[in-house]
Amino acid sequence: MSELLLQDKTAVIYGGGGAIGGAVARVFAREGARVFIAGRTRARLDAVARDIDAAGGVVEAATVDVLDQAAVEEHAGAVAGRAGGIDIALNAVSVGHDQGTPLAELSLEEFMRPIDGFLRALFITSKAVARHMGHRRPGVILTLSEPGAKLAVGGILGHAASAAGKEAFARVLAAELAPRNIRVVGIRPHAVADAPAAGSYTAELFRPAAAAAGQSVAEFLEGGLAQGTLLKRLPTLAETAETAAFLASDRAGVMTGVIVNLSGGALVD
Repeated sequence: MSELLLQDKTAVIYGGGGAIGGAVARVFAREGARVFIAGRTRARLDAVARDIDAAGGVVEAATVDVLDQAAVEEHAGAVAGRAGGIDIALNAVSVGHDQGTPLAELSLEEFMRPIDGFLRALFITSKAVARHMGHRRPGVILTLSEPGAKLAVGGILGHAASAAGKEAFARVLAAELAPRNIRVVGIRPHAVADAPAAGSYTAELFRPAAAAAGQSVAEFLEGGLAQGTLLKRLPTLAETAETAAFLASDRAGVMTGVIVNLSGGALVD
């Protein structure tokens, strides 16, 4: 039997009931991690927890609002107290926002929504877990961004600024935490092909553009966005989760301050 990638690791996943967060939680548990999933929607957290439990994994779910700093810090402290520390953390929280509206029609509030929401959540969760990581117990903080961080496409001002901000946050945090033996690695998937069907907010996000093209969301992703990649396909939840597990493992122990490109060639670094 091959060695499990995350044997005896403690992982906290914020947004663990979501499409990406849930997929990552399932793979982390399969690879031997003790997984703590947190988020706002109890029913979705419980669904992920049932899957992990049925597969023989170890999981605990907690209802936590990631924009409530005190609540996040209390939860992280409780996890660390029970597990002796935290080895891995992922922020997979979603923030509904606009895509497709040009500057002339975009309100300041809509522009700021993803910037404030995504970056506030990333700051709060990273600060909460970092104090329970590092030194003789190496830590890994994983972040998620999008190709919008580098794309020059009209109508995604708030989205692009938030994505670029998340990547800048990850790079600078990697420099700050490296002396404490904590790695920070960003993951940049393109629109995940099967995420809408798994309940992702991206179903609503892409619906207006799909409707304008006379397509379903699935047709828009496969016939539109996928064709703009070199591989002519988009990443899947499984591919994103498997990549996250590798990056969180000791096999990627010298990777930090890097953004891992899962865009299928929509961006070429």
